[in-house]
Amino acid sequence: MAGTGEQARQRQAHEGARSDAQEREPNGARSDAQEQDRSQEAAQRLRRLNAWRAAARALDRPPVELLLGERLAALAAGAGAVIDLDRPADTYGDGVVAELEGRIADLLGMEAAAFFPTGTMAQQVALRCWAGRTGNSTVALHPLAHPEVHERGALEAVSGLRTVHPTSEPRLPTAQEIRDFAEPFGTMMLELPLRDAGFVLPTWEELEAVVAAARERDAVVHFDGARLWECASHFGRELPEIAALADSVYVSFYKSLGGISGAALAGPESLIEEARTWRHRYGGQLFQQFPAALAALIGLEQELPQLPSYVAHAKLVAETLTESFPAAGAGWFRVHPKPPHTHQFQVWLPYEADVLTEASVRQAEETGVAFFRRWFPAASGPPGVSFTEVTVGREGLEWTAADVRAAVGEFMKRLA
Repeated sequence: MAGTGEQARQRQAHEGARSDAQEREPNGARSDAQEQDRSQEAAQRLRRLNAWRAAARALDRPPVELLLGERLAALAAGAGAVIDLDRPADTYGDGVVAELEGRIADLLGMEAAAFFPTGTMAQQVALRCWAGRTGNSTVALHPLAHPEVHERGALEAVSGLRTVHPTSEPRLPTAQEIRDFAEPFGTMMLELPLRDAGFVLPTWEELEAVVAAARERDAVVHFDGARLWECASHFGRELPEIAALADSVYVSFYKSLGGISGAALAGPESLIEEARTWRHRYGGQLFQQFPAALAALIGLEQELPQLPSYVAHAKLVAETLTESFPAAGAGWFRVHPKPPHTHQFQVWLPYEADVLTEASVRQAEETGVAFFRRWFPAASGPPGVSFTEVTVGREGLEWTAADVRAAVGEFMKRLA
């Protein structure tokens, strides 16, 4: 499993996150070979999307796979149930955007919330504001946290912040690791769940303890709650009680709620007012954002109440996978974590990623079942080991253990 930020960045490279400098010739033109590679990858991506869209059954159907007309129709169909449509839309953050901000503050039990076009911007602003208030620009976070792996060093390059890692284990830090860490820091950021380690969470008692340890060091606590919505089942607590442990919380609207885009930063009124200023400076004060805000409100209405059932059913799917792989002839495999902490988890197999992805696509094309999706090379460990992320959504609730066993058998046939 990936254990450092550098290893995770290698995974990002495998996913195709290459810089312009890597893709272009010295004179700025793309070579014929590079253009051919891009064309082939585009064709493969279209094939994958078509196979998964056409499949009669799937564990989850992310909205990103819908066609433009389908997404627009869904937005129009759901909007009237969440807000009065006989009113102005929004201008620079009022109207439906302000309605969404108030809803998020209430849901999380925070004083205020501000809508941001991206979670990257929301967390940049939050951590920058806390650095100014604490007088310490050092942020303690995990090397697999989103800012370290997926934001191209933005915390340092854009905001002048410095990051440190109390642990490199594929889990969040313990209270003792926070107490023993040799350097001072002004803010501790915890990603709940830690996605690149397998959507893992601490226990409620461990979370309380690590937060208390940070406060003993006079640090503020910020939660990267991009997927906070599905954490309540694992902790056995309501969202306001979870959010109350932190000084500020960021949540995403498109990851678990099926929104179009956007995020919110919630916290004390004074922090959110300062965040609005920095949002404008960062270019996030958009003229109109009503489609994203409406989609977020629809997600809060339709998906949020269903997440506990998705989490519960993911445990059945994961348990059945554990039983089914040996019966289907898998010599080695791993389901992680076991049981899942949320409705998402990882599956590892000892094959090359492109071989596993091809088997996934062929299964969808030939049987009408989209079981696994895309696979990625493991960032650490022996060569030839790959993993995929499994999500159990609304469609997955219809799957029985027998359905899972049959899907595993069909998948393994295509690896023979």
